[in-house]
Amino acid sequence: MKLKAILKHVIAPSLLGLVALGGAQAAEYPNKPIELVVPASAGGGTDTLARAFSEAAKKHLLQPVIVVNKPGASGAIGMAEVMNAKPDGQKIGVLIAELAILPALGQIKYTADDFKLIARLNADPATVTVKADAPWNTIEEFLAEAKKRPGDLKMGNSGNGSIWHLAAAALEDKTGTKFLHVPFQGAAPAVLALLGGHIDAVAVSPAEVYSHVAGGKFKILAIMSDQRVPGLDNVPTLKERGVDLSIGTWRGLGVPKDTPQDVTDVLSAATKKIVEEPRFRESLAKINLGHSYADASAFKTMIDQDSALFKTLVDKLDLKN
Repeated sequence: MKLKAILKHVIAPSLLGLVALGGAQAAEYPNKPIELVVPASAGGGTDTLARAFSEAAKKHLLQPVIVVNKPGASGAIGMAEVMNAKPDGQKIGVLIAELAILPALGQIKYTADDFKLIARLNADPATVTVKADAPWNTIEEFLAEAKKRPGDLKMGNSGNGSIWHLAAAALEDKTGTKFLHVPFQGAAPAVLALLGGHIDAVAVSPAEVYSHVAGGKFKILAIMSDQRVPGLDNVPTLKERGVDLSIGTWRGLGVPKDTPQDVTDVLSAATKKIVEEPRFRESLAKINLGHSYADASAFKTMIDQDSALFKTLVDKLDLKN
């Protein structure tokens, strides 16, 4: 009995000490820099968003957030790296709209259910953008040219199966046109190709072309949204021009599925504060990135809705092959 009593008084406090230590470690998260994986090239809208988040996070997390670009396969490479990472909160990822598209295309086997969501940060419509010296000054002129020369006009996108590929394909479907789709490893390389005159147009977000529009090198012919975009009030929506199409992207944060809840709680609370930082909002507004916060629950609902919508569109347009 004495031995049992001794063990009870020695082991039990030790276990309590371990529990207390674990709680202290959780309270101190993060205790080393966090890696933020961006599944796109540097310079595009997704990258710009991530870097604005990283900068604003300095006030709200104990450690810096380091942006690491992992482009390729329409975002699949970067997102898969996050999904397969150690679930300790030290590697988080920017999740993009392709997460709701690529499973429908049969290009990836994972879905949003394989992540623990933190929040949605942004949402943006697609545009039809051409060089400033292009012969088309209206979307009607551009579409008329595409109908006259089916398959000739080169439309750049951010990769096969990407949201911008899907947006251009949906435009074809709605208008009876046919483009030559040219994929790139992200929107930024597609924009550079347009700048160099290697393609005729891009279907990307306003943010990804805004600096060149402001610099007089590009012109946006139309925006694929329900309403005009602030800062681009002179650019009509497709719906205004008789084309019933509204489609775009979103970007949010996620971590590996088995990440402990206390860690995701820290990230969620910090993210809610970070997205309200004036510096973050100003960085987005500066290049027309849409500020659109949603918590994990609302973000999941939206992804589920988009997954169903994009699957219908992929099937209708026979994009799977």
